[in-house]
Parts: sequence; C-alpha cells; structure tokens
Amino acid sequence: MRVVIAPDSFKGTVTAADAARALAEGWHSVRPDDRLALRPMADGGEGTLAAVTAAHPGAATVRVGGRTGPDGRPVDGAYALLPDGTAVVELATASGLPLLDGRPAPLTATTRGTGELIAAALDAGATRLLLGLGGSATTDGGTGLLAALGLRLLDADGRLLPDGGGALVRAHRIDRTRLRPAPPRGVELLTDVTNPLLGPDGAATVYGPQKGAGPTETARLEAGLARLAELLGGDPGQAGAGAAGGTAYGLTAAWGATTTPGATAVADLLHLDEAIGRADLVITGEGRFDATSLRGKAVGEVLARATRAGVPAQVVAGESPDPTALTLTTLAGDPRTARTAAPHWLRRAGAHLAATHRNTVAHWSA
Repeated sequence: MRVVIAPDSFKGTVTAADAARALAEGWHSVRPDDRLALRPMADGGEGTLAAVTAAHPGAATVRVGGRTGPDGRPVDGAYALLPDGTAVVELATASGLPLLDGRPAPLTATTRGTGELIAAALDAGATRLLLGLGGSATTDGGTGLLAALGLRLLDADGRLLPDGGGALVRAHRIDRTRLRPAPPRGVELLTDVTNPLLGPDGAATVYGPQKGAGPTETARLEAGLARLAELLGGDPGQAGAGAAGGTAYGLTAAWGATTTPGATAVADLLHLDEAIGRADLVITGEGRFDATSLRGKAVGEVLARATRAGVPAQVVAGESPDPTALTLTTLAGDPRTARTAAPHWLRRAGAHLAATHRNTVAHWSA
C-alpha cells in the first residue's frame, strides 16, 4: 500500500515535518512493508522553509546571524537556496510575532530583518524569491524590509523615518534611487489571506489587534498605511495586499511582486499531485480542523488535491468538530494530554489508521 502523509504543523506543539514522521512511525509499526511518502505542508507561514527544503534534496539552508528582529534586538535567521537559484525566505523567522516574547510592539515592530535575509540571499546569487508571509509581528507595510533593500522613507524635513507602522503618518517622500532591483526571475509572495491593505477588512483593522494594537493604535496604523499608499502607488485594494501587516502591498508596489495562495505554491513545490497520483491513501492534519481549514489552508489544499485525484483521504487533528477527523484529543482522553505529548499521540494515530485503513473514506468540499 502507498500512503502520502502531508500534514501542516500542529501549531504550538509539533512541526509539520515532525508530525509527518510521527504518523509514519505509527503506520509502519502496524504495516512495516507499506510505502510512505512524507510531504510536510505549509501555507506560507510557519514551516514553509522546512517544507520546501525537505522536498528538495539539493537545497542549501543558509544560516544568517545578527539580523534585526521585530523589536530591534538581533535575531538569527535562515533562508534556503534551491538548485534552480530560487531563494525561499520565511518572514516569521526574522519578523515573527513569537520573537517579541509576549511583548507586542504594534507601532514600532519592523520587517527590516526579513529584508536583511532577502539581501543576503541576493548577495549569494538568488535569481528568484519565494517569500512566505505568515506569522508577522508587524504592520509597517513592508517598509522596514524595503529599507533594508535601499528604499528611503523621509519626513517633511528630509529625515529618515524610524522603523514601524506608527511612523508612517509622518511620511512625506519616498526615495527609490538606492532600492535594489528585484531578482530577475521575479518575486512571489505566499499568503493564506485575501485582505486588502486598508479599510474594515484591511491589515490594521483585522490583524492589528492580534499584534497588540488598541483602538487608538489601530487608527494610527490605518492612517499610516493610507499615507504609504498615497506615496508608493500600486493597488492597495488588491486581494492579499494586507498580508503580513501590508508587507504584500509594499513589495507588489515597490518591487513588482506577485501574490499567490501559499498552500497552492507549497504543494506545487512539493510535487504533491505526483505523489498523490501514485497513492492509495492520503493522510493530512493540523492542530484544529474545522470549516476554515478548507479555505486556503494547507490541509484544505491537500484534501482538494486528493479529491481531484480520486484518492481517499483522512484528517488527523489535535481537535475538531468534524466527526470524520481522527483527533488526538479523542485518543488521549483530553486536550491537555494530547498537546503535551503530541508526537506520541500522532504515532498512535498513525498506528490506528494503519489498522483500520479499509474504513478510511472522505469526500471533502469547501
């Protein structure tokens, strides 16, 4: 029997790669001769870098120390360089919310460190860039990132603005003369949101509070992003422009980047369709599986591809209101036990599915 195991991360408990390995170990404990293809998934956020590099044996992961974290403290980051010259950067590694250690900085958090990672990849010869935009701590419209690449944002007196979305209301002029050119084969932004830059569905209003912004701070961030859009041009109303606190907007307007659903792009990079086409069963999963999982998320992408290929699929989740999903909570008896020993319960889930695979059928739709 041939099985594709393609979970997303179980956020806060286990990475996608570790989840795939645990499920495979459990399956092989019951059916050791079956052929398993592990394809840990991501949707542009946490785990994107690991998922892509795991599927490309020739990829080189480059560690880069001393980059600028979202609050200005130095952080270590990494990017991947694929054999075809594509660099893969995950914004969360240098500009992610967890890097703030529970001390959000909604007005000053910066994407500068991500720009520094991109600059390092370009210096190493990257000819194309894939940038995963999930998990940001920032609402700066990508200006910190662009500043690291040479863009200068000036106030009315011609002075450089400090980093952070809170300073954007004072922007008066943009100097692009020192901005590095985009890589020759283009820039693709991987995101799982469709929010525009501005308005009630925009970056500041929807995601600012999740990053610590109160009503006054949210209003300031909204005004700053609106001022940035006046100066930078482009299309702030484009679907996905609000991703990563407007970073998608900044890069599309200043660097000609394009946006694409992250889960779709990662699945293509993993050659997931080819693996599923040779499989008898697909197993995917995430921490919580519900109706939103089928709309742009990694698990929904895997299920859609399995359905198109006519291959049965099974979801393993930490918890889920869907009775067809096998949950770690059910196996463990309660959510806390499931979370504290997730790899163990994932192995148990893999063993359970191996023992009962003939009953595994699914018909998923958004």
